Amino acid sequence: MSKKMQNDRLAEFSKDLKRLSKKYNSIANDLETVLKVLVVFPHARPPFSFRLNNLGIESCVIKVKKMACQSLKGKGVNSGLRLVYAHFENLESSGRSTIPINDAIAKKERIVLVEIYHKNEKANEDRDRILRNFD
Repeated sequence: MSKKMQNDRLAEFSKDLKRLSKKYNSIANDLETVLKVLVVFPHARPPFSFRLNNLGIESCVIKVKKMACQSLKGKGVNSGLRLVYAHFENLESSGRSTIPINDAIAKKERIVLVEIYHKNEKANEDRDRILRNFD
């Protein structure tokens, strides 16, 4: 049985994806593959992904460190791509996002894609972006 989970993207994420797709032409398909896994296993799964701590927010923000990219042949999950997303099991109990949503969506489990980048371009996730969009 397939699980239904909504996934949203921050506008900044879409810009990141567009910029990276110029260099890694398979990244959109690679992201869809990761999303299929996240629908089934949305929680952090070390060593592939881990929860970002010390943000001072209630939202569950997770960073995927092992993301395969077909454009980087021979690298497998050691492509260097990083994906940051927020996972909400139930918005009423885990805090509210600043993304406008209606009450019907608020009661459903969902993922919000926050950032995608290559580790050679930047060392760490944009914590300011996370704090601006989540509490």
